[in-house]
Amino acid sequence: MSLSDHIDKNRLPEHIAIIMDGNGRWAQLHGEMRIFGHQNGVSAVRATTEACAELGVRFLTLYAFSTENWARPQHEVDALMELLVETIRKEMGTLVENRIRLRAIGNISSLPAKCQRELAEAIHDTHHHKGLTLILALNYSSRWELTEVMKKLALNVQDGLLSVSDITETTIAEALDTSDYPDPELMIRTSGEQRLSNYLLWQLAYAELYFTPVLWPDFDKEDLYQAIVDFQKRERRFGKTSEQVKVI
Repeated sequence: MSLSDHIDKNRLPEHIAIIMDGNGRWAQLHGEMRIFGHQNGVSAVRATTEACAELGVRFLTLYAFSTENWARPQHEVDALMELLVETIRKEMGTLVENRIRLRAIGNISSLPAKCQRELAEAIHDTHHHKGLTLILALNYSSRWELTEVMKKLALNVQDGLLSVSDITETTIAEALDTSDYPDPELMIRTSGEQRLSNYLLWQLAYAELYFTPVLWPDFDKEDLYQAIVDFQKRERRFGKTSEQVKVI
């Protein structure tokens, strides 16, 4: 019996965010170079995306490349950029078959031109899809995002388009890269590490955090189902007491 049979389809997290960690360690365990782990991690991306689409999850955000990842060895960065282009091309069939809409957040304009072109084409070709929205966080970090928001708001104040008193949580949220999407309710990180690594710090304020020792290339649909089952066992109080939540 699959763990999917234990999932209440009426209480799915609307938005799941994932830190796909452990590719390098997986490759080392197999006596291979790190890029081998990244290449094999694509199958986990496909399985997770298909599972979310099949269940009816509305949004899935994957931390694909952080602003800090540029500090990795140049050959690994170059290989990751090539893998991104290759994966987008190969997975278009999966996106079309499952009616998945592709979007991206992050400093996209600083990616290599070839990556920008492939990404823009895939986003355009899937914009009309009504199923799962798959959001790739590319050249993204939360501190970068928040810094850009502060600059934007400061310029608006300077130009007289906004007063300081007008700046609220809503104003900030509407200026984020993720303004078109609801905040994630569930954040999954693979490989056993238990930190957010500069990922969606504003948006994850009330998310349930789930950490699994499974390395990303080994993460499959059952692992995703396990995370959702765990999520559905939790009591989400948002500052209220258990008694108040139970009354509601």
